[in-house]
Amino acid sequence: MALGGGVIGDLTGFAAASYQRGVRFIQVPTTLLSQVDSSVGGKTAVNHPLGKNMIGAFWQPVSVVVDLNCLKTLPARELASGLAEVIKYGVILDGEFFSWLENNIDALLALDEKAMAYCIRRCCELKAEVVAADERETGLRALLNLGHTFGHAIEAEMGYGNWLHGEAVAAGMVMAAHTSERLGQFRAQDTQRIIDLLKRAGLPVRGPQEMSAQAYLPHMMRDKKVLAGDMRLVLPLAIGSSELRGGVPHDVVLGAIADTQQAQQ
Repeated sequence: MALGGGVIGDLTGFAAASYQRGVRFIQVPTTLLSQVDSSVGGKTAVNHPLGKNMIGAFWQPVSVVVDLNCLKTLPARELASGLAEVIKYGVILDGEFFSWLENNIDALLALDEKAMAYCIRRCCELKAEVVAADERETGLRALLNLGHTFGHAIEAEMGYGNWLHGEAVAAGMVMAAHTSERLGQFRAQDTQRIIDLLKRAGLPVRGPQEMSAQAYLPHMMRDKKVLAGDMRLVLPLAIGSSELRGGVPHDVVLGAIADTQQAQQ
C-alpha cells in the first residue's frame, strides 16, 4: 500500500513492479498532486542524479483510494503545487474546465468540499481517457507532460526538493506557452490567462532567477521525449488544445525562457 504523496506512490509502485516481476499494490494518495495525477495511470519511477524519473516502470495499482480529508493536513505550498497539475489539464485538454478553474480557484484554495470533489474527479476522468488510449506513452499520453520538460530541468538544476514539482511545472507551463507564442501558434492573451490563474493559485510564473537560460538545455536534452537528438516539447495551441512538437529550434526555447524571466507579470 502506497500511503502518502507522489514520492511514496512512485517508490512503492516501482518496488511493486520490480519485486518478483510484479506484485499487486494499492494507491492511497494524500496530496492533491498525487490524487489528481501521479497515483493514476500506472507510471512509477525514481529520480537519478542525471534526471527526473529516469528509472521506472509502468505498473497499474489495483485501486486508488482518495480521501478529501487528507488535503486538510497539507501546507498551503503543497496544495498550490497540486493545483499546477490541475491547471495543466485545463490547458492541454479541456478549455471548459480551465474556465471553471478561473471561476472556482478561490473555493479550491479554501478546500470547499464540493468544488474539490468535482475538481479531482474531472482530473482523473481526463487522465483516465488519455491513459486508456495510450498507456505506454507512445503519443497522446505525452501531452500530460506540458511544462514538465522545463520543470524537470529546474528541479534537477536546483536540487530535488528545493522547488516542489508543481512549482517547477507551473513555471514550465509559462515557458511552454511563450515557446508556442514565438512559433506563432498560441495567443499572448491565452498565455496571460495561464499566468493569471497560476498566480491566483499561489504558484511561481518564472523560473529561478539564479538559473540561466543556457542551464536548462543540458537537462532538457536528457528528457525522455527527446528522439534521435531532437528536443520534442508539449506546447499549447489554445486553451484546451495542445500538441507534441519536434524540431523546435534551441534559440526559440532560449528566447521563451528569457521572455518568461523578463516579462512584467
